[in-house]
Amino acid sequence: MHIRGDHAELVVGGRLDVRSAADARTALHTALDAGHGDLVLDLTELDSWDATGLGVIMGAHRRAGRGGRRLVLRGVPPQMQRLLIATRLHRILAFEAET
Repeated sequence: MHIRGDHAELVVGGRLDVRSAADARTALHTALDAGHGDLVLDLTELDSWDATGLGVIMGAHRRAGRGGRRLVLRGVPPQMQRLLIATRLHRILAFEAET
């Protein structure tokens, strides 16, 4: 897994799973605590995630809300979109509008 970006936009690539969850959580929390406004999480380079990875995303969503920010997902791969719909998390998470 790799994450690059700043307090306004992060690009996540590779696998977001139990092995990378701690590093991902740290990067997301650091970005959320350092900025203001929306934090865009670009997932176009993400290959897969497991339940732990999804938990990291949900934890970041909650932390953003507590800090007066919003976590906005961009470029969610189709297989992951289906999982979000099946779990009804698509109703909770914010998604960037397609242009």
